Amino acid sequence: MVQCSTPPLDLSFAALSDATRRGIIAMLGRASEASITSLAETFEMTLTGMKKHVQVLERAGLVVTRKVGRVRTCRLGTR
Repeated sequence: MVQCSTPPLDLSFAALSDATRRGIIAMLGRASEASITSLAETFEMTLTGMKKHVQVLERAGLVVTRKVGRVRTCRLGTR
């Protein structure tokens, strides 16, 4: 049986292949954390679009999100 798993390094490079996601990482590097709403406003994007970008970064371990009430904040992950 063949098991297909994506190595963590492949996930990281795939996540960083997009300019918007690299911008998110750069912004979170300057500020300790930011809400998805503020990220969407900064990049002039819908909340749904920004959430998809953040999910890709989160799956790669580059970003960690935390939900407090109705606000989801992002910060850099350990990777």
